[in-house]
Amino acid sequence: MTDLKERRTKVEVKNLTKCYDDLLVLDDVSFEVKEGEFLCIVGPTGCGKTTFLNTLAKFIPATKGDIYVDGVPSNPMIHNLSFVFQEPSCIPWKTVEENIRLGLEIKKIPEQEIKTRVEKVINLVGLQNYRHYYPRQLSSSMEQRVVIARSFVMNPDLLLMDEPYGQLDVKLRYYLEDELIRLWKELNSTVLFVTHNIEEAVYLAERIIVLTPKPAKIKAEVIVDLPRPRDFTAPEFVKIREQVTELIRWW
Repeated sequence: MTDLKERRTKVEVKNLTKCYDDLLVLDDVSFEVKEGEFLCIVGPTGCGKTTFLNTLAKFIPATKGDIYVDGVPSNPMIHNLSFVFQEPSCIPWKTVEENIRLGLEIKKIPEQEIKTRVEKVINLVGLQNYRHYYPRQLSSSMEQRVVIARSFVMNPDLLLMDEPYGQLDVKLRYYLEDELIRLWKELNSTVLFVTHNIEEAVYLAERIIVLTPKPAKIKAEVIVDLPRPRDFTAPEFVKIREQVTELIRWW
């Protein structure tokens, strides 16, 4: 992939502010996401990371500010902002394939294109032999792969992920992180990934944005220029992990 500085801006967040009555949660947050970038957001517990993501996705209205995609205000009618939640969110009465197809059908994508896209992504995530299974027949990790496939198949302008592996054990999380990197590279998607796990952020990200305690502002940005696959024990990896840990420390 090309250097971050050489890529064009895909998403621009300007002056994003969120208040609940007199409680200020997000305080004038501005940043850019480059095309095809993998960006992680970290910050202290309770700083407003999920509110931040929900506001970006327009699940909740911003008090002030906006998000621009390709230079124009984000609009669900013309842009795809896909979201992966903390909890598995498959529709229980639909099969794996039907879950993955759902967003494309809602967008009224032509049937042949739906088949082509679904076939590609279902093979990429290794679920081709489970396409007719229902969520209740899958493990938690497999169900989360369905959710991720459902998001990637949309060719999203921005894929927003809210601690999607937080409920999984360490071994499964490592496996799915590698799967996510493989998908991101293959499909050249733009990903914004929120996590409380600093090691996960350093393992995944090209760049990390560190938020302050509430009200959340951007405290720092850290470039993670490490080769992949990344080694958790490498001195360079440990150095960046310690740097981000110190930035988050508020006591």
